[in-house]
Amino acid sequence: MKIKEKIENHVAVLTLNGKMMGGPETQAVHDHIKSLIADGIKNVVIDLGDVKWMNSSGMGVLMASMTTLNNAEGKLALARVTEKVESLLIITQLIKVFTTFETVERAVSSFS
Repeated sequence: MKIKEKIENHVAVLTLNGKMMGGPETQAVHDHIKSLIADGIKNVVIDLGDVKWMNSSGMGVLMASMTTLNNAEGKLALARVTEKVESLLIITQLIKVFTTFETVERAVSSFS
């Protein structure tokens, strides 16, 4: 999985590409968020538009990332959630926990 970072108005946008199926590459998302917090960036949008599939390990990393940001008085938003990943969020009831947006732009502007 690839992680691309862009900073817009003090909000980090992480664009993920590939599958979130656990392992070191999925853990890298959480590590990336920890480094953003260390740099003083506490609002993060994760763009899931290019994530083909996610299992429970991927969901766990999203939950851990959100908890880490909340503990740092920051926020996490998900953008461009694919149909497959959205169905997983609905089945697990995590759709009620995460804030989701259709576009990255809307997610970024939600922090202002």
